[in-house]
Amino acid sequence: MANKFIISIDLGGTNLRVALLDLKYGFIDKLNFSTKKFVKKDDLISAIVDSVSNIIRENNLKKKNILGVGLGLPGPIDVKLGIVHFFPNIPGWKEVALKAILKQRLRLPVFLDNDANLMSLAESKLGAAKGFKNVVCLTLGTGVGGGLIISGTLYRGSTFAAGEIGHIPINEAGPHCNCGGSACLESYIGNKVIMKDAKKLFKRDISLEELSALAKRRNRIAGRIWSKIAKSLGTALVGIVNLLNPDCIVIGGGIANAGAILFDNVRQIIASQAMSVQAKHVKILKARLSDDAGLIGAGILVYENLH
Repeated sequence: MANKFIISIDLGGTNLRVALLDLKYGFIDKLNFSTKKFVKKDDLISAIVDSVSNIIRENNLKKKNILGVGLGLPGPIDVKLGIVHFFPNIPGWKEVALKAILKQRLRLPVFLDNDANLMSLAESKLGAAKGFKNVVCLTLGTGVGGGLIISGTLYRGSTFAAGEIGHIPINEAGPHCNCGGSACLESYIGNKVIMKDAKKLFKRDISLEELSALAKRRNRIAGRIWSKIAKSLGTALVGIVNLLNPDCIVIGGGIANAGAILFDNVRQIIASQAMSVQAKHVKILKARLSDDAGLIGAGILVYENLH
């Protein structure tokens, strides 16, 4: 398998990230594009195709050096048929046969999965959850994604759509969500909602990083915002802990960078509200592979499908 590589793609609501990996999931090269300029679905598909060609060319490789292409995508995917059902935060995608389109245009093996599933694969094999058998992973960003590892295996559900933790309703009634539901966890703790709340309270635009920094310096308003986020997240996780009795819950994505103010509050809510047997056992951990988890997971997806 000398001179063989994997191309990983992580498509988010904001960025399209592409990486060239060796077979031990080490990074050889990375490219990053904003998805904002690709308004139409076909333009975004062409951008994916071009980015694969570019990374092969820039590293003086040929297609025969590429084992396959793995994609992490922000929505429900039919893993078997390679169909994107829809993306909650990117309009214009409905029942798109993306695997077939990319295979035809790239002439390479292509594998797709939900981005949070791939983050879960990476964190359980190489990251914070290594060595644990039953794991719940969350990625907190524009949307809230989730993935489940049960008895050491990624659990995808009957129609490959399991793990949508961001779309667990945490109230009987609440804000309408892009998924079609209402009062979903994502409607309370998605990046855009947090930024909107912060802008209202601080009377100016404020970044997530600054909000974290202010909370660490014990700013009262920032502290209040993070407590509210932790309450919504903790409430959803209490139900998950009671239902699944996992060994650990791994939390990643931009919001996880808030650190102790988020994690300590979430741990406290779980300890006080979840059933005692499950609550005592579960560990709440910060994701270890940060932004690279989705790209590494896409590499694992390719390798495991071909072996």
